[in-house]
Amino acid sequence: MKLYVSVLLFVVGSSLLAINMYGLTQNIRPENITNNDLRFINDQPLPYDEVIAGLNKRIDESDSEFAYRATNLIAKGLAHIHWGKYSPEKFNQLVPIWENYFLYLMSKVTTIPEYNRYHFADYKRSLERGIGICGDASMILSQVLNKHNIANNIIVYPGHVVVEATFNNQQSVLLDADFGVSIPLDKESTKIHYQSVAKLYTEQGYTENDRLFFEKMYKADYSVWRNVQHFITKKYYFEKISYMLKWPVPILFLLLSFYLFRKRKQ
Repeated sequence: MKLYVSVLLFVVGSSLLAINMYGLTQNIRPENITNNDLRFINDQPLPYDEVIAGLNKRIDESDSEFAYRATNLIAKGLAHIHWGKYSPEKFNQLVPIWENYFLYLMSKVTTIPEYNRYHFADYKRSLERGIGICGDASMILSQVLNKHNIANNIIVYPGHVVVEATFNNQQSVLLDADFGVSIPLDKESTKIHYQSVAKLYTEQGYTENDRLFFEKMYKADYSVWRNVQHFITKKYYFEKISYMLKWPVPILFLLLSFYLFRKRKQ
């Protein structure tokens, strides 16, 4: 019996280790994204390294200047694909097994739809994949602002997610990192000035349909989330743990295999 368990542990541990090693040679950013795949024309994402470097606050930059620039940069760092139109594997919405076998297996053994088209909690992984929707963009921006000690909350409207940032404990603004639009009003003021807020989107080249959507949205009720941990609590911690364990688990299996094999010989 010990021999069978030892062999099983060895096979599983070796396989997982090989999967991880293969993953080191792969890039989670999808290749060959075409304009037909995108919600917006010419919306190819900026290179990951360029976006990450740009999300560092400059010495001469105020908190508000940095937040506005980060909002625009994050929008350019994500390709806005038609999220539910294609197979989950095409753009690595389903996390490949070589990226994280825990997240991959969750898509196979559970019926939780979020694992089939996954939204990364970690903002660097989200930017590295280079695709996303409003929730991804807002989670990225919230974490970037937290990193620079800029107070913020994630604001969820019907059909859309943005971030509210507060500067100097007094001035609050809404930041839409999905569309790259900064709104110099807080979430309550937008209910009053929803028409002028919606025009900010058409001024940046978005469509009349977008304007009508945002008019309706910004006068609607919303919910407030303190941070990404609050926004997607269970998935946030599961993702962190899964990446912490993806290397130790196969190594542990191999060590247990060797241990049982030696015990059997003794």
